Amino acid sequence: MQAVVIGSGAGGAVAARELALRGIKTTVLEAGKAFRPLSRNIAKIRALRGFMFSEKLISLVFPPMKTYRTEQGLVLIRGISVGGCTTISCGNLLRAEKGMRELGLDLTPEYQHIEELLKPTPVPVKRWRPTTRAMYAAAQDLGLAPFAPSKAVSLARCVSCGLCELGCAARARWDASRFINDALKQGAQLITGARVTRILHHSMEATGVEYIHQRKKQQLPADIIVLAAGGIGTAALLHASGIENTPFFWGDIVLTLGGKKKNADQLHELPMVWCVQKDHYIISPYIDILSHFFHRPWRNVSLRDRVGVMVKLADTPNGRIQSPRDITKHITDLDYKRLDQGIAIASEIMQRAGVKGPFTRGILNAGHFGGTASLTKQDVPGMRPAWLPRRLWVADLSLLPSSQGLPTMLTTMALSLRVVRTALSHPA
Repeated sequence: MQAVVIGSGAGGAVAARELALRGIKTTVLEAGKAFRPLSRNIAKIRALRGFMFSEKLISLVFPPMKTYRTEQGLVLIRGISVGGCTTISCGNLLRAEKGMRELGLDLTPEYQHIEELLKPTPVPVKRWRPTTRAMYAAAQDLGLAPFAPSKAVSLARCVSCGLCELGCAARARWDASRFINDALKQGAQLITGARVTRILHHSMEATGVEYIHQRKKQQLPADIIVLAAGGIGTAALLHASGIENTPFFWGDIVLTLGGKKKNADQLHELPMVWCVQKDHYIISPYIDILSHFFHRPWRNVSLRDRVGVMVKLADTPNGRIQSPRDITKHITDLDYKRLDQGIAIASEIMQRAGVKGPFTRGILNAGHFGGTASLTKQDVPGMRPAWLPRRLWVADLSLLPSSQGLPTMLTTMALSLRVVRTALSHPA
């Protein structure tokens, strides 16, 4: 049996590892290259700060991070490298489960399996900066019940550089390349720089994939095809293959409120060490590197004095994807209303903790994409939308119809593990 996995991020890496461990001949096709962190070369981007007026320029100094600004002004962030978006994450492992109960989807066994492998742990308060502690206390005083999320980070190796989203040079934070390495040890093959152009299929049965590698178009037959290219990549590839998919996507919109406190040094700690969870968003301390370097209103405050608090929103699933370069995404009045509510709470927390203004909003951005191959309640037992060709499986956030407003790395991995286990026990 031959399996092809498209993508090497959270979903693809779990799928490849599980398939290889089961003795399935597995090939992983990754459009990007091996990951190299920018955090060890942060001086380069600091030196260029005054000349970098567009977030599109980030890929010039940091190729794994790709950005796209929609006509509506929302910046979409993707990780294109071995390990996908996990390489530029904060390492949080939370069970993001919005809408799952309505679907009848319970991923508890898969969550437990991943958590046992990664052994996530919260960051001890003693590792937090004083300003972050003060904001946590302020959130407690406001009755917001802040909590410390678990992270897939080796605290013994972590140097608290605060640059998790530019890659972990200390190799303290887990990323999906480690699961890819596990698969390779079991005989799997990884082809980097392989851009998949379409899924080969006829009579509602997938037969293989077509991809371009080293400027040559190639085809690879497969008995199982696992599509885990992320919400944008998966949707674009389904569209290019003539496979009708769910029309709308969500993105977990992020907006960071920036303030100022002398020598806060928020950068010198892990991001998002505590969270407040509301019905439609979370609030968390967070240095928004993208806004610091590319948002003009943030240029009057040094990185050492900058304090940021993020609002991550479960947004309306109204985006449309034709290709990675043809995306629309509107922020609705309801989305803006909820963002304003979160920002107001963030402002109150910051002011109570001694953070001063001017309080300035950062770049509206999104980095978790899903909904474009949504499961229905009837689909859940087979873990695949009924309209997919047989032998083709989706193993990323595309399966979830609801935006989460939470870190989604653990949920992506749990979804993928359930999909692969289902594919092997009940082939489509």
